[in-house]
Amino acid sequence: MNFADLEKTALKLNKLYEELEIKMYGRAWTTEELALGFVGDVGDLAKLIQADAGVRKIDDCKAKLGHELSDCLWSIMVLANKCGIDLEAEYSRNTRELMEHVSSQLAT
Repeated sequence: MNFADLEKTALKLNKLYEELEIKMYGRAWTTEELALGFVGDVGDLAKLIQADAGVRKIDDCKAKLGHELSDCLWSIMVLANKCGIDLEAEYSRNTRELMEHVSSQLAT
């Protein structure tokens, strides 16, 4: 699956969540609420990383770790879209610049 396919799937799922939120709460989550949900997912991810390193006990850690990483990726893709950020272009630009910077540091 390429980036565009991942993004399309993420946004389709977000549409479904928005429909459910409207049904349950009378409105869809705001961008700020999505960001807070992401922060919660990152906290869960940190605990699972600890479990994977052996310093926390969580049953079925690997499966849960994969799930949480996927949740975080979904949140980032949806937040980027809602904020008008071309995430694919930004990722390409940022990693290229970082690679140039790190390479120049290694060369000195």
